[in-house]
Amino acid sequence: MATIHPAAIVDPKAQLADNVEVGPYAIIGPDVKIGEGTVVQAHAYISGHTTIGKRCQIFPFACVGMKTQDLKYQEGDITYVEVGDETVLREFSTVHLGTKPGEVTRVGSGCLIMAYCHIAHGCTVGNHVIMSNVATLAGEVAVGDYSIIGGLAAVHQFSRIGDYSMIGGCTAVRQDIPPYMIAEGDGVSCNIRGPNIVGLQRHGFSAEVRSTLKECFRILYREGLNRSQALERIKLEVNQLPEIQHLVKFYEESKRGVC
Repeated sequence: MATIHPAAIVDPKAQLADNVEVGPYAIIGPDVKIGEGTVVQAHAYISGHTTIGKRCQIFPFACVGMKTQDLKYQEGDITYVEVGDETVLREFSTVHLGTKPGEVTRVGSGCLIMAYCHIAHGCTVGNHVIMSNVATLAGEVAVGDYSIIGGLAAVHQFSRIGDYSMIGGCTAVRQDIPPYMIAEGDGVSCNIRGPNIVGLQRHGFSAEVRSTLKECFRILYREGLNRSQALERIKLEVNQLPEIQHLVKFYEESKRGVC
C-alpha cells in the first residue's frame, strides 16, 4: 500500500502503486497514476492526465501535469504527461501537459531534472538526460538520450538536441544541436565547439569512434564547405560507423537547420 501523510491531498480516483510515499501538503489529482516505489515529497503538485513511473523522486514544489502555457490550448481537451522510471524532478521544476488533443509531453527514464527547470508542452525528453538548474525547453523540443543541458540554457521550440550532446550554461539554442557534440553560447549566439570527447569516453565509445567524430567535425565546421558538400564528403571519405551514419542522418533530417 501507498504511504500517504495525513496532511496530503490525494484524490480518491488517483492510482498509487505499492510503496508510493506521499509527503505532507502534496496534492495529487484524480487522473494521476504513480508507479511503485516513487516518492512524492512535501508540497509537490501532480495533476492532469499524468503517469509517473517507478522509483521516481518528485521534490518539494515540483509541478507535473499542469495546464500548458500554449494559448492554442482549448479548455476541455485531454492531453498528457508521461514520466519514465527512476527519474528525479527537483524543486520547482515544471512539466506541462500537451496542447493538442491527445498530445503527450514525455520525460524518459533515469533523467535528472534539476531545480527550476521547465519542460513545455509536447516535448520529448529521452532517457538519462540531465537538465541543470533553470534550463528551459520551449514547446515541441526533442531531446536525445544521455544529453546534458547546462544551467540557464534556453531551447527554442521545435528544436532537436542530439544524443550524447552537451549544451553549455546560458546558451540560447535556436537550431538543432547535433549528436555527440558540444554546443556553447553567450546568451545570443550558439556555436559547436567539437565532439563531446569526455562524455563519449565516460559512456564507453571507442577511440575509433571518437577520432572519426573529430574528423567529421573538421569537415563540417573547418573546411569552408556548405552543409551539403560537407555531408557528401563525409559519406565518401569517412568510415561509416553507426555513429557517423546517425550524425549524417540527423543533419539531413533537420527542419530548423543545425547550429
